[in-house]
Amino acid sequence: MMFCYNCGRRLSEQHDFCTSCGADVALYKKIMHVSNMYYNEGLEKAGVRDLTGAVISLRQSLKFNKGNIMARNLLGLVYFELGEVATALREWVISKNLSPDKNIADEYIDKVRSNSTRLDSINQTVKKYNRALALCVQDSQDLAVIQLKKVLSMNPRFLQAHQLLALLYMEREEWERAERELRKCMDIDRNNLQTLRYLKEVEQALMPDEGVKAPVKRKKDEAVRYQSENEIIIQPLNVKEPKRGSGFTGVFNMLIGLVIGLAAMYYLVVPAAQSRVRSEEQQTITKISSESDAKTARIQELESQIADKDGSLQELRAQIEGFTGTDGTMQMTESLLQIASAYTQSGDMHAAMDQLEALAERVNMEEMTEGFRTLYQSLFTAIGPKLSEEYYDAGYQQYYTNRFEEAQETLILAVKYDAANADALYLLGEAYRSGGDTENAINTYEKVIELFPDTQRARDAQRKKSSLG
Repeated sequence: MMFCYNCGRRLSEQHDFCTSCGADVALYKKIMHVSNMYYNEGLEKAGVRDLTGAVISLRQSLKFNKGNIMARNLLGLVYFELGEVATALREWVISKNLSPDKNIADEYIDKVRSNSTRLDSINQTVKKYNRALALCVQDSQDLAVIQLKKVLSMNPRFLQAHQLLALLYMEREEWERAERELRKCMDIDRNNLQTLRYLKEVEQALMPDEGVKAPVKRKKDEAVRYQSENEIIIQPLNVKEPKRGSGFTGVFNMLIGLVIGLAAMYYLVVPAAQSRVRSEEQQTITKISSESDAKTARIQELESQIADKDGSLQELRAQIEGFTGTDGTMQMTESLLQIASAYTQSGDMHAAMDQLEALAERVNMEEMTEGFRTLYQSLFTAIGPKLSEEYYDAGYQQYYTNRFEEAQETLILAVKYDAANADALYLLGEAYRSGGDTENAINTYEKVIELFPDTQRARDAQRKKSSLG
């Protein structure tokens, strides 16, 4: 059963237009059918515990029809089954606000919130899991394992906690424990890609090694080692020491020959060698003197050329410093490329946006190259809308839990990162109005009317502004 988006009357299945107001609903019907098709697909996947696939299908259903209450409620149940209770509550709260009457999401929310002990346990679970992540970053793996075990004792179906614990066991090469955790993950969600990837690596590690060669026998020592006081002496085997001579005459004759040889060298060889050295030194001095005169003239000529070019060199250095210095164009471009590279590898939108804003404060965009400005704008455009949507979801939950000041701060960031986010700007006005800030509420409604004319948000803003006087 479908109702007209224009007048709210029930649509006929035989006609592609509303029989009440005449609006063309052909495309609208196709969109609703596609949304329902994805809902049915998600329902089937959830029935066979393919929870990851169910999340993907149900999110596709909500992309085509955000008002598909059954899909949103089922998505909350799937998140609850995965141990992500906060995310489940968010989906049920959105469902309740979209359809306040006869919505089963009321029962789900009441069951969670009515048990204060259970709700406190959920909050503690999330905090301990985040603490475990921080310990992993600090390389305190033992403490992280302890935290995760506490998390799983409080919430045994927390899939991400099981996966992280298995990953830590894999890092410590405790493959059997890792396999047990991954089997628990399979019981919760059969086709989770991350679980399957980890399990494949664990199974490969647990396979017995093949083709291991027998240890090579060590060769027998070819030397005898023994210690004498603080020294280790190595004596080769099968080496015979030479026999010592016992004759004194041979030693005396050798000494006499040595003395005669030294005397002959001193009186005959040394004087001739000294004369030859003096002659060579004189020739060397003459040669060095002539070369020195020629080099002195050449140095004076080069110094003159250097003095002429020193001015232009200083100017070039100043220009190079403008490109390669700490705040130069090349350095800023390199910083921007590093930010883009880090974002493509990690996907951390918050870190990338903080770095972009810090970079923007250091440079004058008008003085930067066109390539720099284009890359900066492309990166900001790629990150901004996603970050804005994240802040909008958080602000939405804060608003509907009556935390209006927190919602205002969060929604200001959502509008900052995506000026075209009409929903965030309108909800910011609602947060001001609910928080008693009439002046800012009126100013925000006027921005909605100015930036998004002829839209439902503009008409709603005009009505709320009029009610404030």
